[in-house]
Amino acid sequence: MKLLVAIIKPSRLEEVRQALNSLDVHGMTVTEVKGYGRQKGHAEIYRGTEYAVHFLPKLKIEIALDAARADAVAGAVVEAARTGRIGDGKIFLLDLEHAIRIRTGETGTEAL
Repeated sequence: MKLLVAIIKPSRLEEVRQALNSLDVHGMTVTEVKGYGRQKGHAEIYRGTEYAVHFLPKLKIEIALDAARADAVAGAVVEAARTGRIGDGKIFLLDLEHAIRIRTGETGTEAL
């Protein structure tokens, strides 16, 4: 099993959700996060004063997957989240050792 962790722009969430639904991936966790990469933030003007914004709002998506589907799902997220501009995000694929569905006690891929 794999855990896909994607950091994306908030404006791309609906496109990513639709791409995942088309692959029959229906479960994900979405968290609002802040951070920066190569962008290193940006400047905003509020009431005539310029402020440096170092941490930009992003969304973190976590999806537990069968290892055989991980590359296809990651590719779908890349295509749906890409705008072609700096700050599109990153995807991390991690090994997932064990999963348990609390309600039924199912384990492994059956719990996904």
